[in-house]
Amino acid sequence: MHRIYTMSFASVYPLYVTKVEKKGRSQAELDEVIEWLTGFDRAELQRQLDEHTTFEDFFDRAHLNPNASLITGVICGMRVEQIEDPLMQRIRYLDKLVDELARGKAMEKILRA
Repeated sequence: MHRIYTMSFASVYPLYVTKVEKKGRSQAELDEVIEWLTGFDRAELQRQLDEHTTFEDFFDRAHLNPNASLITGVICGMRVEQIEDPLMQRIRYLDKLVDELARGKAMEKILRA
């Protein structure tokens, strides 16, 4: 089991916020990306943060977007579409979306519209 599975999502979320805000994007845009991927609206996302939900439980509770499989590319040296462990793949999907947001990619492209 990877260590990240038992880490709380709330411990990593501020790092995501910092990353996107340093690049001129907003927390609201980050939340929109997370909502697209997980189905969590702002209230549910806040509940997950308040409960210090682990990444494993966070993605167990999520309703992964059917278009998530359209997320491709390299993150942490691995192609996300080739990751075999479903939970790790979901975590890397999120990492990839956060990277795309921070790099200034258009929201409609990030959300695979």
